[in-house]
Amino acid sequence: MYTPMEQKQLRKEYKDNGYLVFKNVLDAGLLQETSNHVDWLMGKNPDLRPENLGHSLMTNDPFWVRLVGDNRLLDIAEIFVGKNIALFASHYISKPSSDGRPVLWHQDGSYWPLEPMEVITLWLAVDESTIENGCMRVISGTHHSQLQEMKKRQDIPNVLSSGIDPNLVDETKAVDVILEAGDVSVHHPNIIHGSNPNLSTKRRCGLTIRYIPSSTRIVSDQQWPSAFMLRGMPVDGVNNYLPKPKYTKGKHMTFNGCESW
Repeated sequence: MYTPMEQKQLRKEYKDNGYLVFKNVLDAGLLQETSNHVDWLMGKNPDLRPENLGHSLMTNDPFWVRLVGDNRLLDIAEIFVGKNIALFASHYISKPSSDGRPVLWHQDGSYWPLEPMEVITLWLAVDESTIENGCMRVISGTHHSQLQEMKKRQDIPNVLSSGIDPNLVDETKAVDVILEAGDVSVHHPNIIHGSNPNLSTKRRCGLTIRYIPSSTRIVSDQQWPSAFMLRGMPVDGVNNYLPKPKYTKGKHMTFNGCESW
């Protein structure tokens, strides 16, 4: 847990810069299970590229829900969204070596059906994330700007098939967010960010985790596939949360403590 003084300082840095880095958040054992989970998901979904293992896959995945509900991650989220924490979405962007696709410059909030836009993204480095293998890059200070419409971009293969108007991006202000495996970066829904392709010999896998306060509404006509209440209490009439999935041997990936799920 973080002290009130530490939380105050972290919130100030986040307000000033739009992003933060937390070092050595998760242990090697859980990181290995997370890496195994990516391989398991790819085996279950051979038609998907590894950059596109998205939130619609996690409804009945106990390890994924266990991972995003880890107290070390929730302690970070609580600094920014308060004590009543729900999950909005989570997505593995696993860039394979040699042909890992870029993520074009964009603002996350432009894609999301959230009212209000109170949300924090934690980006968990499953592998080390470096300039060579296509680490995330942020344009410092752009979290103070308004959300812009994202434009379809199919002129080059890219993860989101879209991006922000390049005229709105000053790449001279780009910061490379270099992380070791187990580190976590945090970023604002309005900050302009992206990443280059992975042309290196090493995989670059990261997991995005979008936490919301339970007072934020997910605007959808259908049950949202990754709406889970993770800490604290829900707000009546705001969202319908899914039950945490039960582990079934042979159906789900085995993980430490799975028997209790």
